[in-house]
Parts: sequence; structure tokens; C-alpha cells
Amino acid sequence: VGPQSVLTAMAADVLPDDHVVLAVAVQRRDRPEAQALLHALAELHVHGVPVTWQSWFTETGARRVDLPTYAFQRERYWPEPASRPRQTATHGGDADFWTAVERGDLSALAAQFGDDGAALDALTPALPVLSTWHRARTQRAVLDTWSYRVGWKRTDITGGPARPGAWLLVTAQDDLADGTRAEAVTKALAEVGADVVRLTVDPAGTDRAGLARRLGDALADGPVTGVLSLLGLRDQPHPAHPAVPVGTAATLLLLQALHDTGATTRLWCLTQGAVSTGDGDTVHAAVQSGLWGLGLVAGLEHPHLWGGLVDLPEQADATAWDRLARVVTGAGDEDQLAVRPSGVFVRRLVRSAPAAPDTAQRWRPSGTVLVTGGTGALGAHVARWAAANGAEHVVLTSRRGGDAPGAAELREELTVQGVRASVVACDVAERDQVAALLARLDEDPAPLTAVVHAAGAGESGLIADTDLAAFAGVLDGKVAGALHLDALLGDRRLDAFVLFSSIAGVWGSGGQSAYAAGNAFLDALAEQRRGRGLAATSVAWGPWADGGMATGDAQQMLARRGLTAMAPADAVHAMRYAAGLPGAALTVVDVDWAVFAPTYASARPRPLLDDIAEAREALHAHAVEQQPGGAADALREHLLTLPRPEQVRHLVDLVRTHASAVLGHPGTDRVKPQRAFKELGFDSLTAVELRNRLTGVTGLSLPATIVFDYPNPAVLAENLLDGLLPEAAQADDGDPAEAAVRQTLAAIPLARLREAGLLDLLLNLADTDGDDGDESTDEALDLDELDTDALVRLALDGTDS
Repeated sequence: VGPQSVLTAMAADVLPDDHVVLAVAVQRRDRPEAQALLHALAELHVHGVPVTWQSWFTETGARRVDLPTYAFQRERYWPEPASRPRQTATHGGDADFWTAVERGDLSALAAQFGDDGAALDALTPALPVLSTWHRARTQRAVLDTWSYRVGWKRTDITGGPARPGAWLLVTAQDDLADGTRAEAVTKALAEVGADVVRLTVDPAGTDRAGLARRLGDALADGPVTGVLSLLGLRDQPHPAHPAVPVGTAATLLLLQALHDTGATTRLWCLTQGAVSTGDGDTVHAAVQSGLWGLGLVAGLEHPHLWGGLVDLPEQADATAWDRLARVVTGAGDEDQLAVRPSGVFVRRLVRSAPAAPDTAQRWRPSGTVLVTGGTGALGAHVARWAAANGAEHVVLTSRRGGDAPGAAELREELTVQGVRASVVACDVAERDQVAALLARLDEDPAPLTAVVHAAGAGESGLIADTDLAAFAGVLDGKVAGALHLDALLGDRRLDAFVLFSSIAGVWGSGGQSAYAAGNAFLDALAEQRRGRGLAATSVAWGPWADGGMATGDAQQMLARRGLTAMAPADAVHAMRYAAGLPGAALTVVDVDWAVFAPTYASARPRPLLDDIAEAREALHAHAVEQQPGGAADALREHLLTLPRPEQVRHLVDLVRTHASAVLGHPGTDRVKPQRAFKELGFDSLTAVELRNRLTGVTGLSLPATIVFDYPNPAVLAENLLDGLLPEAAQADDGDPAEAAVRQTLAAIPLARLREAGLLDLLLNLADTDGDDGDESTDEALDLDELDTDALVRLALDGTDS
């Protein structure tokens, strides 16, 4: 579509089925004509459209060349034809009929009706209406399978047996309210038989090392059943990072310090009025809700260190404190709970009930629509939809404004649709800039009717490695921007106030603690606004295709975990649908529970998914296949039959196999024993998945930082061996160089030593009788019997040089 790219994005909107339409820009403003045309032809070619390349390359001297065969890797590098998108069957055996209706194919319909020409004549005028109805029905059916919500169900957990023991209570100093609450908690814990030791800290001034020392001293006095923190109740802005509440910052520090002590005592955190358990239960402290997102990620990264989250009512009486004490001492697998006057509730993800057919029609854009983050990929999709569906003026904000990549083209594209489009430089994290923007919009002849807050950025990093500045950087645009918009708009009546959230705030995401915290806050803010009688909808998105947060390798990685990227057109329809629902929050994600649930629950039970039938069935099937302790016991028994070098080699192969699976490699060739995990492409997300896999097969409690603590498969294998067979671990007080050489040689397959001509020399140095073909000789090889000089000579070239 030419002459520029303006019409390209609009083509799919007017053609019958945007799922199978390929719109290609033949010419672009910023590219030479020949280059743009070649790019367009190439794009058609890779999507399976026949292109006669001979005409293009005539008289250029171009010739065919053979691609390398990759004989030893045996991997296919030729591009495959693009597969058609999955269609959801909503019409039983009538697929041919509805396909003909969609295409307006009278010949195909005639074949359906046979000789009944009158019926076909009567149907023909209705084809456009039928086609529109069927597309809407199909789209709604797809959306129903993607829609979930967070629910709360009452439980009698407080009636279960308590496990009191000793508890460490962490409170903030110089806080009278905290002092009163601490006394109430101490009394309630004592009444269920617990001994309480208090640790008071400065939530804004304590440093990590100092807190770790104090925690270590407190935990050293004797066995501690659990740690209960009241720090999250401090909801004042942090003095150095206003987007982060003091309580959330202090809890991040507490998690890191506990990790540094090496403790396995589980941490429970309190909030008060941070969640809504249903109608009539208003969110009173949305700023505390970010702690729930942080806690969800802590449960993924540190499953053996994390206890859970408990939200108290705004007014907590003696009954509430008693229920709290019984919850933390006897919660079992439950890790997300709320104490209310009517009882104790547990958090569950449930399917959203199908809505009325007209739900998606309840918000029709008009007047001015403000889209923060509007020049980003998701904001641009929203802007196009608003412009095509009734908005008079679309205002797009970003920090760079018109200088943002693609901003000028997007504005031109929207203008062609007949609407006014403004691209404004505005950092929504700065209250003054947001106030100035809203003041300008108040002077616009088209009144502001809707806000879509899509601004925000994600940054990967494990909790143990995240500093507060980086944490705050993620929250600035997302949290501060939403707070400023909410405060400055006040009680203004809007048709829609939509917040772009994420599944990271619903069930967590390893390596995304700040991002999860920010999105959990957005969900709570929407609940809080609804409680005030104002428009608000928070949509917790799964991955988007075509430019969402997860692109390229990250999108492929998520797909391997069961999370499929959603087409933007369907996602935008879901946003419109969500805005018409009575609830404040909706989770929209295309998830394959059979794949996702077993991985998600690999390190510890996840009761959050108990009410999703597909997830429950997948977890049950996985539990039947993997009996508790079976894999780990079998691994230990096998290792005991091997000499130490073979034990190490077996575990190196185990690590390489699981690392390759996490990275999506078909084999282990690319994961070399001595190659650093970072060089292999591991990040915080894949580190958590590898940890979960290795935990499942070894039964060991492993940190989420294993790929950073043990830099390559060989080193990690040695550590796993010491954990699996501690009785066989040998004290290593010798030369570090000797240990390094031993470790390197232990990771070399015997066949490699034999091919290099080193095996005989090695056996002779070890005073072992045998020959090349004797497998029992191979097993008798023990590198630990070699001295340093022999190891060094062998590592070099077998000579004295």
C-alpha cells in the first residue's frame, strides 16, 4: 500500500479478516524508493507470497549461492511458511457456511443451499450484517477464554492447628501507630503460644549490610519459626524516591538482608486496606498495594524464604489481631490472605463471567482522548482505535514528545483519519507537567472524556540485586503518573479512565519485582476510584504481539512457558470490553495452563490457581508423574554408584540439559561446561526458571541467583553435588589453582581425553593400569589422586614445558 506508509496500518481495519491480512508499505518517507520497494518484496516473500526475483535481479550480476549445510549441527535454517493464526471454533460444524459469509462468496453459499435459489436470494442482502455479527461473536468468544479476575473466598483457616514457636517481629522506629500495632500483634501471638522477639529499624535510613548483621544476631539466639514485618504499613513517600512508599522500600531491604544472612525463616508482611475482597470492601491504602506485587515476585525468586501477605481491615480490633496470629502460624500453603470483620479470605484467580453482548459498546470515544505513553507501541494501537471510533482529538504524551521514534508518522497517520492529533512532551512522573497538560486540555473545544494511562517501563533484575534507585525508576512513570492523574482530575466525570497493568501484578514475574509492584498498585488504584464512584478500569495484560513489553527472544521465552502474545486488534477490543464491565480490574491473557501451571508451581504450591480447572488438572497430572522426592532420591542413588569425577560429569550434563531447555536450544551443544551463564544469554527471568527446574530434579533449596553465584555449568554442578551428597563432600584447603584445574578436568569427557592422546598419560600419572579400550579403566580414573604438578602438565600439553 503506497505511496507512503500511512494507509498500511489502516488496511487491516477495513478488510474482512484482519487475522490473515498482510499489509505492506511499498514506499516510506525516510527510505530510498528502491530500498523501500525491495524491503516490501522481501516481506511478501517471507510470508509465502510468490515473487519473481529474476526480474528484480536482471543485469545486476547476482547469482545463486549454496547455503552452508551445517552437517554436524543438523539444524534447519531455511525459513518456513508463516502458519495461519489459530481460529477459535464457535460455530460447530458450520465452518464452511460462516467462511463463505465472511468472504461474501455467493458461489460457496450456493453450494451450501443446493437448488434452493430463493433462500440464497433472501440471504444475500443480509450478508454484511451476518458477517459483522459473526466476527463480533467470534471475537467475544476468544475474549471470554482470555478473561480472568481476582476473587476472594472465605476460609476457615484460623480453625487449624497453630505452629507457634519463636517469632521475630520487625517494626519501624519512631512510629506511634506501629508501636500500638506491635503490642497488639505481640499479645495475639503470645495467646496462641508464640514467643516474640522485636527488632525495630529505621525504614528510610537503615542500610542493607547493617540490617543483615542485626537480623543475623536476632536469628542466632535460637530457632525462629517466622519473621513478621509491619514495615509495609508505612505508606509515606520515600524521601529520596517519592514514587516508592517507605514501607515498600523497607520491605525490599528486609528481603535482601534476610537473603544475605542465608536464613530460611519465612517472612510474612502486613498491609492494611490495600486490597478489596469484594463489593462494599473499599481499598483505603492503594499505595501499600505495591507491596503485594513485590511479595508475589519474592515468592517466585525466594520460595523457601517467603511466607506470604496478609491484609488487615482499616480498623483492626482484637478479633482481627487474633485471626492474624492464627493465620501466620497455621496458614499451610496459603500465602495471600485478607482478614476482615466477617472472617479470613484467601486470594484466587477465577475466570471472568461472560458479559452482556453490548459490553464493548458502552465506551464510545468522543471529544478528547488522552493517551499517556501514546507514542509507544501499545499507546499507538489505542490511539488508532480511538481515532477510528469517534474521538475528535487524540493527545499522545511521552517524555520526548514529537522527537520520540515514529511520533511524526503516527501523528500524520491519525490526521489522515480526520481527527486532530497532538503529540506532547510530558513526563507524567512530574506533577507540574501533568497539571500544565490538563490545564491546556481544559481550554480545548473538545472536552476531555477519557484517559488511557499506558506509560511505563520494565527493567529486569532479581530482588537480591536490585537497588532502590533502579526500583524507583520503574515506578516513576507508572505509579507517580497514575497518582498525579488521579489527584489532578479529582472528581471529574469521565467516560473511561483506563490503566494499563500487567499479569506481573496478578501472579508475579521472576526478575520483575518493581514492575509487579507498580502494576499491583494500578489495580488497587482502579478499585479505589470505583469506591469513590469514579470511572476506572485496570487491565492486567498478558504479552502483546507487535511491540509490547515482551518482544523477540522474551516473547519466545514466554510462549515456551505457555503465554502466547495477543494480537493488538484483539487486545484493544478487550480494553474496550473491560471498560464496560462493572468490575474495576480484569486480567486478559492467552495462557496454556497445561504448560504454565506446572512451571509456576514447581518451587512451592500456588493456591492462587486452585479455582482454575485447567490449572488444577495440569498440576494434578504433573504431581502424579513427579512423585514427591522421587526424582531427587533416584538422582542421589545413581550418583552414589559413580566415582566423584563421573558424579560431577553427570551433574554437568544435567545442568546443561536444563539450561538448554530454558534457553530454547534443541540440544546441549551450545551450553559448554565452562561457558558463563551470562554469555549464554541468561537473565533474571531465565535464572529463576533454571532454578525451579533444578530444584525439581534435585530436591535442593536453591537461590534464584544460582547462575550469578555459580558462573558456569561446571561450577554449579560441583555445588549441586555437595548439596546432594554432603557426606561425600571433601574439604578443600589446598591451592585454589589446583582446585580450578581439577574442576576443569572433571568436566572433560573421557572420549575427548582419549582423542587428544592424553588418557594414557593421565592413567600413568595416576598409577592406574589399563588401556584405551577398557571401560573399567575409565571408571577407575580419579583426578583427585593427581598432584598439582601432574595436573598442570596434563592441562598444558602433557610435557614439562
